[in-house]
Amino acid sequence: MILVTGATGFVGGALVNRLAIDRECKRVVAAIRRKAESLPEGVRPVLVGDLLSTTDWGAALQGVDSVVHCAARVHVMQDDATNPLQTYREVNVHGTLNLASQSAQAGVSRFVFVSSIKVNGEATQPGQPFCADDVPSPSDPYGLSKFEAEEGLREIEAKTGMEVVIVRPPLVYGPGVKANFASMMCWVARGIPLPLGALHNARSIVALDNLVDLLVTCIKHPAAAGQTFLVSDGEDVSTTELLRRTANAMGKKALLLPVPAFALSWAACILGKGSIAQRLCGSLQVDIDKTRCLLGWTPPLTLDQGLHKVVKGRNRETVI
Repeated sequence: MILVTGATGFVGGALVNRLAIDRECKRVVAAIRRKAESLPEGVRPVLVGDLLSTTDWGAALQGVDSVVHCAARVHVMQDDATNPLQTYREVNVHGTLNLASQSAQAGVSRFVFVSSIKVNGEATQPGQPFCADDVPSPSDPYGLSKFEAEEGLREIEAKTGMEVVIVRPPLVYGPGVKANFASMMCWVARGIPLPLGALHNARSIVALDNLVDLLVTCIKHPAAAGQTFLVSDGEDVSTTELLRRTANAMGKKALLLPVPAFALSWAACILGKGSIAQRLCGSLQVDIDKTRCLLGWTPPLTLDQGLHKVVKGRNRETVI
């Protein structure tokens, strides 16, 4: 039996849907925060409330042999918490380790943790991607909380023998995506001219279906035990190219003005938006060779297939 936390979230919800129709994964338990949250037929919901150091997971863990932990306090661009690091730690570190400890005590054999590429760092030099076994270098409260959770999980693994698998995704996109990716799609759809036509950075992203497929692999594959994996679509693109290909998936033409990256960065810094400029102009590449070789895994969807799927999902939401 498989327990999925964050079962109605962006990643967790997609994973539950996949497991619910997977012939090899018929028994699924979905941990939910509140009642009346919709789930696929046959999935057993268990109300656990918030992810805290005091949460009782006893009912959810009955008969469970694998846990996929998707629940988290996600990265917030403009965090207004008085102490952001402590706020992230309460959920992402203490809440996670409480779940893992109770999982080990309940006899769970494998714990799959959805972490973040922010554990590796914020940026790479072109052609020098992050690797799964690089020395971690988190630089913001969210990334640090995920790293501390990883360290705690490895300690629990060493003490209890429960297998821990860590997956660090970069930006995830798919039907229902929010935040920056959703904003980008709106700009393209409205035909708004964007000063992003001369960027030559390289960024790795991952389609939701590709991430979910890897998580399912990590539940079952013997070689995944005790490992850390990076994941992507297997193709890196510049911000300029991503906008063009997103527009193509929409059947539109992106209106991109060829403003040099240095000019964009300078203007953004003047406006106090340096972090946004870094994401638009900087590179963040990941090397998934370890994932491919150790697990025999390849992304089921190409980047273009993933973009077409997210556009199709957006169009369906618009019609509804």
